[in-house]
Amino acid sequence: MITRRTGLALTAALGTGALARPGLAQTAMPDLPSTMVWSVYDVGSAGYVEASAISDALGRAHGSRVRLLPSGTSIGRILPLKQRRASHAWLANELFFAAEGIYEYATPDWGPQDFRVLMGRKNAFSVVATKESGITKPEDLKGKRMAWVPANSSVNIKVEPVLAFAGLTLNDVQLVQFPSYVASLRALIEGRADCAGAAVNTSVLRELEASPRGISWVQLDPNNAQGWAAMRRVVSFAEPLRETIGSGVSESSPANVMGYRYPMITVNSDTPDAEVYALMKAVHQTFDLYKGVNATMPRWAMSQAGTPPMDAAFHPGAIRFLTEVGVWNAEAQAWQDGALRRNNTLRQAWGEFLPGARSRNLEGEAFSNAWGERRRAALATLG
Repeated sequence: MITRRTGLALTAALGTGALARPGLAQTAMPDLPSTMVWSVYDVGSAGYVEASAISDALGRAHGSRVRLLPSGTSIGRILPLKQRRASHAWLANELFFAAEGIYEYATPDWGPQDFRVLMGRKNAFSVVATKESGITKPEDLKGKRMAWVPANSSVNIKVEPVLAFAGLTLNDVQLVQFPSYVASLRALIEGRADCAGAAVNTSVLRELEASPRGISWVQLDPNNAQGWAAMRRVVSFAEPLRETIGSGVSESSPANVMGYRYPMITVNSDTPDAEVYALMKAVHQTFDLYKGVNATMPRWAMSQAGTPPMDAAFHPGAIRFLTEVGVWNAEAQAWQDGALRRNNTLRQAWGEFLPGARSRNLEGEAFSNAWGERRRAALATLG
C-alpha cells in the first residue's frame, strides 16, 4: 500500500521522469503524447498504484511524462476529463453512471456523457456473507439482513443484479443501513448483518475470514444463462468471473462471481485515433515492466483487459489495435454496436428532454425523477 506522502512523491517523480532507470534506452513512439495527465483514484487505492506502475513503465520505455491527478470522488475524476484538463481518466462504475446520466449525473450540467474506453482490468464482486448465515447462492439472500450504504452507488448498483440472478429485488431482503463501505463489512464481523456487497479483494474481509463467523461468497453459476440475462437487464457490464485472489478464495477454492472492470482507461470520444492506438501499443509493449507489481497486474494483459463488456463503448483507436493483436472479434463488435446504440439513444433522449425540463424549471429530485422516466422510455425502445 502506498502512503499519501510516498504516493505524492511518486506522482512528482513520474511527472518529471525521475523514475527512469539508468541504462534503459528510451525510444519515443510516434503519436504517443510526450506528456499526459491522468485523473485517478486517491493515493493508496488499487487504481492509483496500477496507474503509477503503468505510467512509470511508459516513462522508462518511451520517455512519456505522466502527471497523476488523484481524487476520492467520482466527479473529481470525471470532471477533469470532461473539461479537457485530463487526457485520460482511470474510472470504475462512475463511468457507467456518467454514460447513462444517472445518480449524480442526472443534473442539467451533466446527462449522458460521450466517453470511450481503451481497456480495463477485470475485478470481482458479489455478495459476501458470514459462513454461519448459510448463504451460498442468490436464492439464500431472501429475508436476510443486507448491510446497505445509501450513498455508495457503485456498490449498490452491483448488489441489485446479484439479487436479480435469483429473481429477487431489494424488497426481498432486510436492508440495514450503515454510513460507509468499511462499516457495512465490519457489521458482518460484529453480527449486525448477514451479508453485504463487496469486491472480493477488499482487505477488511480478511478479518471476517479469520473470525468465528467465517466467510462465504454468493456463487453465481456461470452456466446459468437465465440468471446472467437477468443480471444484464440491470447492468450491462456484468460478466462471469472465476476469482482465485482475495478473501475466502484461492486456486483450490475459487468463487464464481460477477466480473466488472476497475480501473478502465477512459477518454473523450473525439480523442484522435492515432493517439489512442499509440497508447494501447505502448501499454501492451511495456507489460513486462509492470506485470509483477502486485497479484492483479497480470490482468492488464491485452487478451483480458481489451475485451468487453465495459461501462462504455470502446474507442475506434483501441479497436484498431485490439484487432491487430487478435483480441477483437465478431462477438466483441456485436457488443460494441449495442453499446454505441444505447449511448446514442440516451444522448438523443437527453437532448429532447433537457429544453423542456428547463422551461418547466425542474430542479433537484423533480429533475432527476423526470429524466429517469424519460431514460427508461428511451431504453425500452432498444428491446
